[in-house]
Amino acid sequence: MLVEPHPPTSDELLTSRDLLRAGRITRALRGLETAVTGDIDPACAAVGLASLLECRLARGELALAGRVGDRLDPLTEQAGRTGAIAGHALGELATARGENESAVTRYTHAGALLGADLDDSESVPWRSGAALALTRLGRHREAAVLAAQHLELVRATGSSYAVAHALRTLAATNADGGRLRLLREARAALIGVVADRLAAQIETDLAVLLTLQGGVSDEAVALLRSAEEYAGREDLFPLQQRVRRMLERLGEQPRRIRSESLASLTATEQKAARLAADGLTNREIAAQLSVTVKAVEWHLSHVYRKLGIRSRTSLPDTLGVPA
Repeated sequence: MLVEPHPPTSDELLTSRDLLRAGRITRALRGLETAVTGDIDPACAAVGLASLLECRLARGELALAGRVGDRLDPLTEQAGRTGAIAGHALGELATARGENESAVTRYTHAGALLGADLDDSESVPWRSGAALALTRLGRHREAAVLAAQHLELVRATGSSYAVAHALRTLAATNADGGRLRLLREARAALIGVVADRLAAQIETDLAVLLTLQGGVSDEAVALLRSAEEYAGREDLFPLQQRVRRMLERLGEQPRRIRSESLASLTATEQKAARLAADGLTNREIAAQLSVTVKAVEWHLSHVYRKLGIRSRTSLPDTLGVPA
């Protein structure tokens, strides 16, 4: 008998949003795919679909993001916060497609739907999105004004995450030589905050700027390696490619990304790795695979070597298995 998925609760969506902000894209994606099915009210649908779209864009899955965008589009007709969240998400999609004029329109419409009473620069950072799109259009003065306004607002009421995000945006629009200072401040704002994706993005921005200013440096390489490890673990293709290009420019050899490493495993090694990541002992894995314990040990040793890890404790993160 088929069981109808239960309607998603706000708690489920909040958990997925928290995972997304923490940079746990793989885990957030699993939860969101479930959360946006079945009967769901427009407010929850806007939050869930916007989050799902962000995950798809982070992974470079434009076609899948476009399908999510099709579901969001009708929600832009909703008044207030619901329509603004949907509109902002579609601004992100337009930006990813290189449709910057459309993106500016989407972002500013989201701001209009919020108005002064509902304006929430942390949860609907429309000024930030519009500033980046305007920068790409060469409208630097307008971009800088919006980015500065956004930072001022989140400094007053937002979280450290929101401040770091706003500083990164301002750095991208800054033309007076203050970009390095802003990016270092953004990185410092995330100390003690679990926000791996934003941290990796800031690290990459910093490495690019350091390279432009002074050529090869140990700091730039270290920043890129940190971002590379995270992006590879979460299969974030756009960030991976950006990091790889920079490493190659610096004469460094990029490491194999997770998908490439997993593809190097044999079918039996993949099964053994998954079972070990799920917490099974070697004896239990042997029983599941109908092999000896020694064979399991042999397979896992090959898995660790190919994935570049030291023990089974690293397998859940490496394979994207929920803890």
